[in-house]
Amino acid sequence: MIGAAAVLGALGASAVGAYYPNSWLFGPVIGQGPRTGRDLFLTFDDGPNPAATDRILETLARESVPAAFFMVGEHVRRFAEVGARVRDGGHEIGNHTDRHVKLHRRGPARVRTELTTAHQTLVDRLGVTPRTFRAPHGYRNPFVGAAARRLGYQTLGWSFGVWDTALPGPEVIRSRTRRHLHPGAIILLHDGDGYDPQGDRLQTAEALPGIIRDARDLGYTFRPLSLLLRDTASPA
Repeated sequence: MIGAAAVLGALGASAVGAYYPNSWLFGPVIGQGPRTGRDLFLTFDDGPNPAATDRILETLARESVPAAFFMVGEHVRRFAEVGARVRDGGHEIGNHTDRHVKLHRRGPARVRTELTTAHQTLVDRLGVTPRTFRAPHGYRNPFVGAAARRLGYQTLGWSFGVWDTALPGPEVIRSRTRRHLHPGAIILLHDGDGYDPQGDRLQTAEALPGIIRDARDLGYTFRPLSLLLRDTASPA
């Protein structure tokens, strides 16, 4: 009975490590900023996207809001000019794997290939050496942490997402975001579709001006993700 309990406990811990984006079981993760003050950190996954990313960049530029974009290597190769506009806007660009695969089901060779291929794409196509990595869906295993460390990455999770990928409508995306705002939050939104390079993310783009306005009305300020990359000695 003791042996069975130990096995079940180990399986439970592994599941938390695999599926919980902020778990430290497979290596350090930044999933939350400081809870003092009124700072927020805006992040977008799965781009670049030829429709939504440009709309989002226009809003960010108009509102002087910094953001981080975790890009899929395959999408960067298709839409390098869009990725370059993210770079030129001064936003953080991170690695989101080459083909948006669920890494917790992959062995060390495939995990390494996914990260290194995307890394080289960002270097070659955008002239950017990424410093950050976020796993698709937040799913990881021990090989992911090793591959990220080899590339010198800091791994990012998120404080909350709002299921904007389900296309619930711009006002729903906006209201869900407002409801979850809290000091230091790393907000997960999407400017692309990890599995479809032409995927529709215009609802997120349409919701963004209202999200920014709501946050500012509540006294929050959007900060660059780089502020969180200076001290990762302990979990947030």
